[in-house]
Amino acid sequence: MFTKLQIVSRWIIFTIDICLSIFALLFAIVLQHNFAIVTIDFAAFYKAVVLVIAVNSLVFYSVKTFAGIVRYTSAQDSFRILFAVILSSLILFFVHALAIVITGQHVISNVAIIVYTLFSFLLLITYRIMVKYFFMYIKNANLDQIRIIIYGAGEAGVATKRTFDHDAKVNKAIIAFVDDDVRKVGKTIDGVKILDAANLEHLIVKHEVDEIIFASYTIPLERKNQIVDICLENEVKILNIPSPEVWAKGDVTTAQIQNINIEDLLNRKTIQIDIEGIQNQLKSKRILITGAAGSIGSEIVRQLLKFETGLIILCDQSETALHHIYLELEETHANTNFHAFVGDVKDQKRMQHLFDTYKPHYVYHAAAYKHVPLMEDNAGEAIKTNVSGTKTIADLSVKHGVQKFVMISTDKAVNPTNVMGASKRIAEIYVQSLNNSLNNPNVIFSNGLSYLNEGNVKPITKFITTRFGNVLGSNGSVIPRFKQQIEKGGPVTVTHPEITRYFMTIPEACRLVLEAGCMGKGGEIFVFDMGKSVKIVELAKKMIRLAGLIPNQDIKIAYSGLRPGEKLFEELLNDSENTMPTHHEKIMIGQVREYVFNDIESQIYQLLACANTNNIRQVVQQMKVIVPEFKSKNSVFEELDAQIQNKP
Repeated sequence: MFTKLQIVSRWIIFTIDICLSIFALLFAIVLQHNFAIVTIDFAAFYKAVVLVIAVNSLVFYSVKTFAGIVRYTSAQDSFRILFAVILSSLILFFVHALAIVITGQHVISNVAIIVYTLFSFLLLITYRIMVKYFFMYIKNANLDQIRIIIYGAGEAGVATKRTFDHDAKVNKAIIAFVDDDVRKVGKTIDGVKILDAANLEHLIVKHEVDEIIFASYTIPLERKNQIVDICLENEVKILNIPSPEVWAKGDVTTAQIQNINIEDLLNRKTIQIDIEGIQNQLKSKRILITGAAGSIGSEIVRQLLKFETGLIILCDQSETALHHIYLELEETHANTNFHAFVGDVKDQKRMQHLFDTYKPHYVYHAAAYKHVPLMEDNAGEAIKTNVSGTKTIADLSVKHGVQKFVMISTDKAVNPTNVMGASKRIAEIYVQSLNNSLNNPNVIFSNGLSYLNEGNVKPITKFITTRFGNVLGSNGSVIPRFKQQIEKGGPVTVTHPEITRYFMTIPEACRLVLEAGCMGKGGEIFVFDMGKSVKIVELAKKMIRLAGLIPNQDIKIAYSGLRPGEKLFEELLNDSENTMPTHHEKIMIGQVREYVFNDIESQIYQLLACANTNNIRQVVQQMKVIVPEFKSKNSVFEELDAQIQNKP
């Protein structure tokens, strides 16, 4: 009943404050006369009352002591009241001194003012605290409350507790804080005790905890996973506070404290990059991002917007997706110079128009087909986009004097077992061999690069390739799919009980792309440290449990079998035998066989001719000629490998 009381008018609070000030004055004068009321000069007292009302009305209105909601009184409100009381007392001292000088009469003695100041502040604060704790008591008296432990007794933890305190509609009780810092253990915050996080499981059982809220941004990932496992074993719901940026805005609500995501348990510590070096390279440059509407391309755009770039050109053939990222940038970076360009990277004339018009200094080439099963059935389209599209953008970059061309590749290009991975490997080969041939006088260029044979133009483009594996939350990745399946009630489909994958967040991958692009001198294939591999079935089970459900009871896990071209285990990219270290611990240089440009160009033309005839079998045969390590798995193209092996 009391929690539904409407917030009273601020003028009522103002009136109460004035009345309490008058009572404080009365107490001060009575105390000054040793409680001998008969000795009080009431004529002088009435004058003092009028003076206090006038001064406090002016001060309280100016300082807005009545503006805060009493039941949510905070330290800020207390400081505001203290300032108002001190200010009003100083004015009373001044008026009293002025009255003595002018009239020779005492309006209110200095002793009474001092006592009034102390007692006035005490009354104004006490009644607010009493109201605040009265409402907290009423709120906590509900026996059906959800019992919560807040993990983290720092600023974020305190802010989390007070967010719940200020929301009368939330039927939750904060049982305790827990923290790994033993120096905080045993102390209290707003009357709530801080307990040792080492005893978390015991505390969960003892206090019958329903929820735990992670209210710290510094909990190590391994520790966070340990806590999550403890919570899941004890059927405790796990929540997460919003990002620090949200807290900074000061408009956090309990609705923003939501279930923890599986991404929060796979994230690693923030990767440090050379901000200054990247800024120096990209400052005032025109930058083209192909595939800018995709999950990787759009994040590269967001990362680039942090630097003082010139024009950013967003190129993508998907009109709707490009429109979405364009609207996002209009809202978040209205003062930034960017342009959306609808075009397909394999459309040579359209791309020629793009380069002629905008003359980019840097190119980040993220446009590609990437879904393994689809490309296994549409090999010709994989070649047209992933190979021909890359060749088109690379050739135009050389022609228009692009300084750096950064290609986004995939770990599936390592010993490929599918068309998609092999197509990306061929694109890598072309880009790397083109880089190595640009200053080679023995190379004869054809078609779009034939002008280089004349020797009148010295090419400056540096080609850099970056490889990484699965990114969390990317379009079509396993985690969004699992979330959708769980929301629908299952089943959650996993291809194989032993399948594993490496994961990296999209921002993390894109930061490394920018760093690699900055450090690249031309011709390198950079591979990223993807961390530890994750067993997909265990990932599915944890996601189900985080949703408050039981695997194979509430949500069934079904095995669909490996898809065409799919590997059981991805290659380890940080194998010391296949990579060389760089100055960045997360970036290595892949050691791969180099190709002769004229040979690979000739083979690619043959491959494109096959693709244009839509003869998938011939396409894949030619791919295996170019990439001998391409061995199909779980695919109809395995018979081609058998034929190659049986050849004399």
